[in-house]
Amino acid sequence: MEHVPPPAEELARLDRELAELDARRAQLLTRRAWLLAALRPPAPTAAPGWNPSAWGAPPPGPPGAPAQPWGYVPKRPSAPRSAQNVLLTLGGLLLAVAAVAFTLVSWGSMGIGGRSAVLAAVTLGALIAPAVLLRRGLAATAEALAALALVLTLLDVYAVHAVAAPDTDGLGFTAVASAVLAALWTAYGLALGKLRLPLPAAVVLAQWPLLFWAWAAGAPAPVVGWALLATAVLDGVIALWGKGPGVRVTACVGGSVMGFSALMVGLALSTTASGPLGAVAPGALLLAAAAAALAGAWRAPKGFARTGGAVAGLAAVAAVGGVPAAALSDGWRVLAYLLCGLALAGVVRAGLPRDAARGVLAASGVVVAGALVWALPSLAAVLLGPVTLLSDVWAGSPEGFRSALGSTLPWSELAAAPVALALVAGLLGSAYRWWPSVVRIAAPLRAREETPKPDAVSASTGTPGAAWTAPPGAGAPWYTVGGAGARRRPSGAALRGAAGAGALALGWGALLLAGVVLDVPYAVAVVGETALVGGLLALAVRGAGGGRGASAVPVTALVGAVSGAVSVGLLSLASEGAAYAVFGALAVLFAGAAVRVGAEVPRAVFAVASAVWSTVLTGFAGRSLDLDPHEAAPLVLLVPALTVLLGARLRRNPVALPVELTGALGALVAVGLAVSDAPFLALVLALCGVLAAGAAVRPERRPVAGCLAAALFVLATWVRLAASEVSFPEAYTLPVTVPALVVGALRRRRDPEASSWTAYGPGLAATLLPSLAVAWTDTDWLRPLLLGVAALVITLLGARHRLQSLLVLGGVVLALDGLHELAPYVAQVAGALPRWLPPALAGLLLLVVGATYEQRLRDARRLKEALGRMR
Repeated sequence: MEHVPPPAEELARLDRELAELDARRAQLLTRRAWLLAALRPPAPTAAPGWNPSAWGAPPPGPPGAPAQPWGYVPKRPSAPRSAQNVLLTLGGLLLAVAAVAFTLVSWGSMGIGGRSAVLAAVTLGALIAPAVLLRRGLAATAEALAALALVLTLLDVYAVHAVAAPDTDGLGFTAVASAVLAALWTAYGLALGKLRLPLPAAVVLAQWPLLFWAWAAGAPAPVVGWALLATAVLDGVIALWGKGPGVRVTACVGGSVMGFSALMVGLALSTTASGPLGAVAPGALLLAAAAAALAGAWRAPKGFARTGGAVAGLAAVAAVGGVPAAALSDGWRVLAYLLCGLALAGVVRAGLPRDAARGVLAASGVVVAGALVWALPSLAAVLLGPVTLLSDVWAGSPEGFRSALGSTLPWSELAAAPVALALVAGLLGSAYRWWPSVVRIAAPLRAREETPKPDAVSASTGTPGAAWTAPPGAGAPWYTVGGAGARRRPSGAALRGAAGAGALALGWGALLLAGVVLDVPYAVAVVGETALVGGLLALAVRGAGGGRGASAVPVTALVGAVSGAVSVGLLSLASEGAAYAVFGALAVLFAGAAVRVGAEVPRAVFAVASAVWSTVLTGFAGRSLDLDPHEAAPLVLLVPALTVLLGARLRRNPVALPVELTGALGALVAVGLAVSDAPFLALVLALCGVLAAGAAVRPERRPVAGCLAAALFVLATWVRLAASEVSFPEAYTLPVTVPALVVGALRRRRDPEASSWTAYGPGLAATLLPSLAVAWTDTDWLRPLLLGVAALVITLLGARHRLQSLLVLGGVVLALDGLHELAPYVAQVAGALPRWLPPALAGLLLLVVGATYEQRLRDARRLKEALGRMR
């Protein structure tokens, strides 16, 4: 039996359950409200009306106010301070304009006492008024009057110079006046600390005293540079310890401009010095600038510290490197700066702050990059210069390496280029060899992870626990928990690989440039470049074979080997013997590399390159035999034939397809060589068809190679017929029709359900339609007769074997051919009949057809059904 509690007990139980449900509902509503608040973006200033991006309900209005829809943003009244600022700005501007007009226009109509009284009274009043207004809480009005007072003090200075001291030197007076005004406005701004204008104005005025003083004294350029540097140092001090953001920003901008100007003055003097002693004074200026920048970087925030370190490093390089550079010739000066730039790498052991040290290292990298960029044009000339030999192949061996390049570069001024490349390559190679030591030395400069911790992120958003996920369509926050938005830095292995790749590339370039600078004999240059290609191939094979196919070093070696092979191949074109030797060696080297390498991509590259060099060798053979281009075309097909045999040997190896495609390009070159002579072109096309047919023996190549072989054979036949001046179309169409019908018969044998239009339609149409078109214009009887007999046979075969394409094509061609033969007689009979007879016969025909319309319609349906049952 089921126990039924008393009504009072059941009621109490229901009340407890309802209370629990209410508590759970309240908890869920509280959580929902918190989630909405967390997902709500910052509310922008919006126009009144509906705001779709608003989250949550609008705040409750005053009692009795009408309810607003969800997302409604009420219109805010105009800020009274905005209007006040506009009015005060306009008022101060008008007063300043009036003061200027008074000073420039009405000044001369008053005596000396009146002038002094007016200026003193107005300026003093403009300076006192802001203090009174600040005590009454009118800060905006005080700022406006302070701006007016600034303009008045400038006018006072102008008036004093124009009236009291007209004979004083303008630059010197400006220097003294700017210093006095800077001190005055500094004291004024410190006294009235709530004003934001006086102290930045004092900073601006402090930029000019030393500079104008130097100009007024006719000081030399180094003194002007020191004046600029002293001003920049003063700005740096103010930027670090100044009061308020306005003062610091103004000082930072001023210091940047003045410091940059001082550096430019020192650099110009250092680079144009007549000797080492002349470069000492500019070097001292640059060293002082470097020390000032480094001192500022020591205490500056992160971004400014790196910038200061970079500026200090560049200034130090210019200062120290400028002294020995002044004693060297133009071609070797870059080496002095490069050595100083490399010496900056010792900053990692100097105990500088991390960000400042990074800036100094960045400066070192900039100097090294500048030296490499300086050497790039000469390296490009070495690699691309032999292109000029294409215009005169086998003209004879030049005397030296430089004459083979045909470049007009001043090689005597580029003597330091190979040394610079070798120096940087050596350092990068040392870093690659002893990478663990480099990592240990650079450990103090490694960046700490700056991703906020989950607790910190939760605290910043108010989320208890993990960070929230932005809703769809919302913008991502400035941080991302879990490192998704953290900047990824390259791994140690990637950096080491980059160092090794750089060392390899720069070392290779240094050796090439050394040969040009020394102007080695042509034979030595060719042999040396070929040996470099072999060395790069060995490195590429070793790196890829060791399972590091994706490493930067073997990839760089591969690219360098291919580039060097192209360059030395072009260089060898000056001599016949050198061309055979170089391209033969290249073909063997790349073929051997393809056999030895383990990775698929390098193997394909090496095999393709070997095929290309071999194709060039066959072209050389034709030139050596004094053959015309079309006569040398069959020789070029030797390499495509070898690629077909190699593809059959490799079968489904991934290298087979690139090699065969390279052979196909060689065959295309042979066709291009034979275009000028039609019989040779037909021969070359037929040989290409044979090669394609040989490739079609393999099942994986049959769909493409088979069609290509058929097309090449047909094209060869057409070219041969055209060369023999054969004009009748059947000679061109039958070579297409016969293979097409054979293929169609084989298709129908494998697939009896295949349509006859697919199997036989193209082949029959290729001959019947062109022959019919020619037969309609042929006055002879033989072609229409043969065409009619052939069409009749085709029609009968279609009816016998129930083949729709044969029946329709044969019947249509037979009917049109017969109509062509009957047309003259029809025209003759029509000319002999009375003119009324054709209309009468036509009317009679229409009557007969109309009377038997239903029967004819049934006959047409049966004919359609009969044709539809055919294949």
